[in-house]
Amino acid sequence: MTNSSTAPSPHQEQGNPWRESLEQRLRERMRELIAQVLEEEVEDALGAQRSQRAAGRCGYRHGSKPRRLVLRGGAVGVAVPRARCLTPDGNEREWQSQLLPGYRRSTPEVEQAVLGVYLSGGNTRRIRAALSPLLAQAPLSKSAVSRLVARLEEGYQAWQKRDLAAERIVYLYLDAIYLKVRSGGKVVSLPVLVALGVRAGGEKVLLSLATAGAERTAAWEGLLENLVARKMGRPRLVITDGNAGLAAALGRVWPGVAQQRCTVHKLRNLESKAPQHSHEALREDYHRIVYAEDRAAAERARERFLAHWRKPCPAVAASLEEAGDELLTFYAFPASQWLSLRTTNAIERLQLEFRRRVKTQGAQPSETAALRLLFGLLASGQIKLRRIKGFRELEEKHEEAG
Repeated sequence: MTNSSTAPSPHQEQGNPWRESLEQRLRERMRELIAQVLEEEVEDALGAQRSQRAAGRCGYRHGSKPRRLVLRGGAVGVAVPRARCLTPDGNEREWQSQLLPGYRRSTPEVEQAVLGVYLSGGNTRRIRAALSPLLAQAPLSKSAVSRLVARLEEGYQAWQKRDLAAERIVYLYLDAIYLKVRSGGKVVSLPVLVALGVRAGGEKVLLSLATAGAERTAAWEGLLENLVARKMGRPRLVITDGNAGLAAALGRVWPGVAQQRCTVHKLRNLESKAPQHSHEALREDYHRIVYAEDRAAAERARERFLAHWRKPCPAVAASLEEAGDELLTFYAFPASQWLSLRTTNAIERLQLEFRRRVKTQGAQPSETAALRLLFGLLASGQIKLRRIKGFRELEEKHEEAG
């Protein structure tokens, strides 16, 4: 195994600007969604949207009042709408939110409801179920929930189109994860193309999601061109699983970009071409290549591997040769980062976390719902992305290159 820097302890991370920035962004996501639900709640109570002239309007707004809510990630400020509702006897009463009663400051129930909205994946029935414990006396109408879904969709679309010029992406992971969705009356495995970047500070950031019927060149090329159109700079290294369509797309969009073939994917491929009884020996020989002390030692180990396996398992030798030097690209980077750069495990962990969060929900109702759910889990902080190993050295190298 290579020498890699240890991850900062929770104590060391206290006061870290990047960590504080992440928590601030997550709180802002929560604040935005709470504000959206409040808006739908008051519009439902008044029978009309803001500034809408409607015959059935049964009240009027009169400003808002600031509230400070304590979430697990810290406090956030929310502007709670104020309104007067007309009563059946012709009088008026002050509207009171059921989501945020006037006395409530700590909001675990609200957090749970908001996360439930994110987990809905845009499904109106699931949204109503998530909010029902808080809004039992006056549940949101179907139209209000539909508007909330539309606002969530706006947030997702804004995220997919956001400008990436300010992102200092130095490494880029590209791979597909597979989600279970319903299509044509049956459950199918949907490939979702994932672009996961690493900033110069070492923090990972999800850049884009896209569905594709198969991992075809056109699908990957479309995703990469989208990143370029959003002004993302050319990365120093791209880590992939070796998919031929993806490799072709990279050659067209970023000719000559450095590529690292996932060493775990390649090992699985080698094992598939060898008899079961030889797997242990094969793994030992292969690990001498990808866990060598440096590039020169890795190349010597590769030559020994080929000499040993070419005769008994020619398909194994041919598969290793097919990967070429892209299997060893990571050796050109700081040793403290090798653990993170030689595999696409960062994206595979994303898939595992997603499956763990939604295992009680079964298959998603549609492709759209699956994408929105994955986005929601990340936006709400239910799935968190950790920094790569050796991030301090990464930032120093980036500054030197600049």
